[in-house]
Amino acid sequence: MGVSEDLAIIANQEQRLKFPAFNEASAWKLGCRLRDMALSRSAPLVIDIRRFGQLLFFCALPGSTPDNADWARRKSNVVARFHRSSYGLGLELQQKNTSLIDRFGLVLTEFAAHGGSFPITVIGTGVIGSVAVSGLPQRADHELVIQALCGELDCDYAELRLPAD
Repeated sequence: MGVSEDLAIIANQEQRLKFPAFNEASAWKLGCRLRDMALSRSAPLVIDIRRFGQLLFFCALPGSTPDNADWARRKSNVVARFHRSSYGLGLELQQKNTSLIDRFGLVLTEFAAHGGSFPITVIGTGVIGSVAVSGLPQRADHELVIQALCGELDCDYAELRLPAD
């Protein structure tokens, strides 16, 4: 599968993975799910869940570095700015042979269009925040978030997953 097919799947993920409501307890539950998934895989992740303007869950697992926290923040900034998956935007920019700085004038110290951050969307409200992980290759970061969201929202991950590279 190519970039166009991945973009179509990501658009479907963004359409389907929506919460009926989202609060501090929802963030804690999602964060703990991601933490358990990462620990079971010995993944050296940082997990960052935020409502825009407010950090709700943060966890740095063994093997992660301060740089992972910065990557998660920069990916979350992409979701806050564009209300889209950071991986989806990154693939779209790649497909158009451009970058955040060239297309939008955004500095790379504040924004990262790489896989791992996904919009937290509330039905009837819209995008209210983001969930981000950093520590794995970008496609794996993205897929870990999608798998956790599917678990929280009772969606079939097999229907929404990206194909293996």
